[in-house]
Amino acid sequence: MLYLHGIGHFHPENEITNEFLGELDIGTSDDWIMERTGIRSRRTVLSLDYIREKRNQDVRAAAEAAAYTNAELGRRAGEMAIARAGIDPSEVGLVIGGGCAPDRVTPAEGCDVAAALDIDAPAFDLRSACTSFTAAVHLLSQMRPDRVPPYVLIVQMESLTRVIDYNDRRSAVLFGDGAAAAVVSASVPGRATFLHCTLGSSPRGHAKVVIPWAGHFDQEGATVQSFAIKRTVNELRAIRKEFDGEAGGRMYFIGHQANRLMLESVCRQCDIPDELHLSNVADFGNTGTAGAPAVLSDHWQAFEAGDQVTMVGVGAGLTWASANLRFEI
Repeated sequence: MLYLHGIGHFHPENEITNEFLGELDIGTSDDWIMERTGIRSRRTVLSLDYIREKRNQDVRAAAEAAAYTNAELGRRAGEMAIARAGIDPSEVGLVIGGGCAPDRVTPAEGCDVAAALDIDAPAFDLRSACTSFTAAVHLLSQMRPDRVPPYVLIVQMESLTRVIDYNDRRSAVLFGDGAAAAVVSASVPGRATFLHCTLGSSPRGHAKVVIPWAGHFDQEGATVQSFAIKRTVNELRAIRKEFDGEAGGRMYFIGHQANRLMLESVCRQCDIPDELHLSNVADFGNTGTAGAPAVLSDHWQAFEAGDQVTMVGVGAGLTWASANLRFEI
């Protein structure tokens, strides 16, 4: 059993609109982007002048030009999660970081965030690309409660615009930056309970989505999207069959925030009405593993006792993960 006590999110201020991308003259327009992705805006740690002038051709320079480090993104999301949990940072006994594009090879970004939050506790990274958040939940749910500290901070930091080639319209239109964090416990009951969690991989697809060290993001877009839709539909159907109607409340769906059209396809196949589908990809783009928990955070105050939320993620590896949680209060 694993309990969720609080959750937080943060997105940087600089906004990449479809109009801005059109001005880069890379073969895009608002109509072109909306027709293919349903994304109208994204946030970035980079300045728009930097993207306009440099097109982010040197990812090492992008790290130096960024207004926020990953640790700072994580600190801000972590502060919100800890405040919502109603605990002091000193009560956090473990920090688990993760994401797709770390600032450095070492140390673990979990250590960077712990230092930024003045948390003196063990910290490490669990990296499973866009499924890192749910992978951390899965790992903790498999542990003996008496071996896990009372409160654990899971924090996901994504500065994906630092690894995007802004001469490549395929990836330039998709990604944004942000962070999400959650305070969970294996022993102290909280506002929500994780009822179910899965994690799977198909390593044969390990080369389908790649971010080389000091290189740009690349993927086999059509193949990955087909995989993502199929896996999400399968996971969502299985969870709804087992848990739908169990607590008498509403059952929401939050998918991997890859693009709006992919999510709409999943909702059509699984008969998810608009009012039960929660998403932020249209306004923030694909923020990797921070996307789904950030959506959960954005709606945190709206959930009522008995409501359930099913989260399904897919990512490089190829990996997939799902979690179902029920709100108790």
